[in-house]
Amino acid sequence: MRIGVIWVSQETSTFNPSPTTKAHFESFGIQHGQEIFDSLGTVGSVGGYLRAAGERPGVESVPIFKARAGAGGRLDTETFEYLAGEVERGLRAAGRLDGLALQIHGACSADGVDDVDGHFTRLSRQIVGPDVPIVLTLDHHANITRAMVEYSDAMVGYRTQPHDPFETGYEAAHVLFRIVAGEVSPATAFRKIPLLSHQEQYLTSSHPMKTWFDRARAMESEHDGVITVSTFPMQPWLDVEEGGWSVVVYTDGDQELADGLADELGDLAWSLRGEFQLKTSVPVAEAVARAEAAAGGVVVLSDTGDSVLGGAGGDSTVLLREMLETGIAGPALVPLVHPGIGGLLDPSQLGSTVTVEVGGAVSGMYAPISLTGVLRQFGPTTFQIGGESVYAGFVVDLGVTAVLDVACGTVVVTQRHGVGGVHPDMYRHYGIDPADFKMAVLKTASNFQYFSDMASETIRVDTPGPTQSDIGGLPWTRIPRPVYPLDEMEGWR
Repeated sequence: MRIGVIWVSQETSTFNPSPTTKAHFESFGIQHGQEIFDSLGTVGSVGGYLRAAGERPGVESVPIFKARAGAGGRLDTETFEYLAGEVERGLRAAGRLDGLALQIHGACSADGVDDVDGHFTRLSRQIVGPDVPIVLTLDHHANITRAMVEYSDAMVGYRTQPHDPFETGYEAAHVLFRIVAGEVSPATAFRKIPLLSHQEQYLTSSHPMKTWFDRARAMESEHDGVITVSTFPMQPWLDVEEGGWSVVVYTDGDQELADGLADELGDLAWSLRGEFQLKTSVPVAEAVARAEAAAGGVVVLSDTGDSVLGGAGGDSTVLLREMLETGIAGPALVPLVHPGIGGLLDPSQLGSTVTVEVGGAVSGMYAPISLTGVLRQFGPTTFQIGGESVYAGFVVDLGVTAVLDVACGTVVVTQRHGVGGVHPDMYRHYGIDPADFKMAVLKTASNFQYFSDMASETIRVDTPGPTQSDIGGLPWTRIPRPVYPLDEMEGWR
């Protein structure tokens, strides 16, 4: 069997007004053909697919197109049209295919296009024809739409948070191979749940999310006729016309079983709706004071409102301002995005004390801050992420970067957001060891795993921004209403 492979991924926060452009995709690398397998052959969802392909005799894999950007605002029109054009050109040039592994995020939007992933799925179907199976590999924070269900044969969402792209790519590939070979004939049950939740209960290692996800895994093992089950707690900053949580169940021709399991999972999510709303984040002043008073180790300060991995701009000055104004000793390690940093400093200033005004230039939601400190490093920066993380193998272009030693510690100001300081490899590239700091700001509300070997405590901070936990305070205009918890509702059906 001849299988095409495409990976196009971006997660959108529609509350971030700064557009995602082609340059953001280029900062993570755009690839065509064999270079995709050469660079990602053992990592991520592509690596998982290739592992499965190697276990299945007679599979010929055809790498077509790969483009990934970090989370951010809606794609601008030019970028959306470029990506759609590359998907179309690549599929037409690939020739006859027996199946398509379409690896997308599932929560991507563009200017005037709420459902970019549904568009890519529909476009792929139009090109490969009605009889070529298409299986989607998705982030489980995807927003599942009617188009994604209608134009694909099956979909498999990530099983865990932190994510497991390799394992999910592996599972989705085996589902695709079984469909292509005629071993199974999927019956589909799709349920939309009018539910939102902030990000603080999204980890699948603990209740309530663990309870919901564990039930889906149990269904796959309890029923011989189940092909795959996916639960999708949509990321909570996507204001789109089909927004909300989803369940998708595929069985081998048994529609009644698929419907029953999908309804059960919908009921379970709804029964837990209040527990999904529980918050653990604390006010800014309390968080910084606790970190300063900690006995030892690195205290992770989770900047929930400015989660780069959720689509925020990384330009919040809220935590940094608190640190400077209260005069903490720290030292603190703080990432900050400022697109114009390259024009504010000069390499000739290395080693000298400088003053720059930075922050608030991406989202427009924060006041800039004046930083005075010693300029330790300055210039263009790219670095490669190692290990086995979701980013493993990526060469990330941060643009121009300035490393400043200020009164409360070290601030790394980057032109582009990259991974928002969430991965230590970013700092190690500059010769900075995050373990040397008393506290470190991470621009995420959930992805603390890369600091787990050095963190003594993790504190979620209730900060404002495009990814804030106070989802009721965001300006929703497009999501279907009523939706819980924005509205009072008695049932999800």
